[in-house]
Amino acid sequence: MAINVNTVYTTVLSILNKEQRGYLTPDEFNKIATQVQLEIFEKFFEDYNQYLRMPKTDVEFASRVDHIREEFQVFEVDNAPASAVVENVYSLPIVQPVHRFGSASYTKGLNSPLIEIVSSTEYKQQVLSPLTQPTKNFPIAKYSGNKLTVFPATETPVSSDIRFNYIRKPKDPRWGFTVGSLGQYIYDPNPLITFTGILKTNQDLFNTTVGVINNLVDCTVASGSSTIPNTSITSFIDIAPAGGTGATADFTVAINPTKGPLESFTITGGGTGFNIGDQIALGDGSNSFAGSSSGVTVFTLQESNFVPIIPSAGSVDFEISDSQQTEVILEVLKYAGVIVRDPSIVQVASQELAQEENNNKR
Repeated sequence: MAINVNTVYTTVLSILNKEQRGYLTPDEFNKIATQVQLEIFEKFFEDYNQYLRMPKTDVEFASRVDHIREEFQVFEVDNAPASAVVENVYSLPIVQPVHRFGSASYTKGLNSPLIEIVSSTEYKQQVLSPLTQPTKNFPIAKYSGNKLTVFPATETPVSSDIRFNYIRKPKDPRWGFTVGSLGQYIYDPNPLITFTGILKTNQDLFNTTVGVINNLVDCTVASGSSTIPNTSITSFIDIAPAGGTGATADFTVAINPTKGPLESFTITGGGTGFNIGDQIALGDGSNSFAGSSSGVTVFTLQESNFVPIIPSAGSVDFEISDSQQTEVILEVLKYAGVIVRDPSIVQVASQELAQEENNNKR
């Protein structure tokens, strides 16, 4: 069960007020809370690695290894497709951001074999060697910058070629509020809305986003405009899954040596109802798109493509379990002591945290 963000904030304010130690604004609390959750979350992996080296207890409900495993198990994402692919480079999912990469499997091989992750040097050596060159049943990849470069490459790569297993990043906690008639902060328990579903205008998706799958070839037009979605033969622009409507876009293609491939795809009207992870497809893979002999360009929408909402309202609870609530409160108090410039708060909170850590180790 998650930790209620209002419980933590009101407890912290109560302690600060009782000791007359100052005040912590919602904005200050939200920044501290995000940092505290990430520190505790990262510590799960350090503790897990440490306890794996110790003898495991057979006492039911008392295994420290099992307990820590349960703490981060809820953040595991299995069998997630890539968010985009360019040739043989696959981008990790963006809807649930990656905190720790685990493994990847290759759906093009027999029984979807696991991909062996190697260093850049090993990747180069194996690809160039006729003796050790990987196959689709024994693929390799190098991992860098949330992208996986896979060998062998497929003739028509798609995002579902690769399936990822990873630990996602916890959502940032947030104490949302409205302002009352007296200027006071009033807690808003409603979920936070982080995007509008409206696309930013004057953004060139082709040159700023991940997610180009194939490309237009020998298009017979130099430029064009269309609505999104538009399934007419001469301007095929589709959206998947369906939902977003009313957006418009301009596109241009290269003139030399032939008209194609695509050069830009600029949103001119924001529309409504679009979502993170939606894919906009330009072209239909045949010559029915403005004379294009083949190719489809696909853009995978991410949060940066949307008109943002940055309201004070809407809250997000801590995602780590409620067994960590005491530590969360003490850690927030420790940082609060720095903000209100009271070293005694830092000292007391640090002592309490050290005592709790010693108790856990014993």
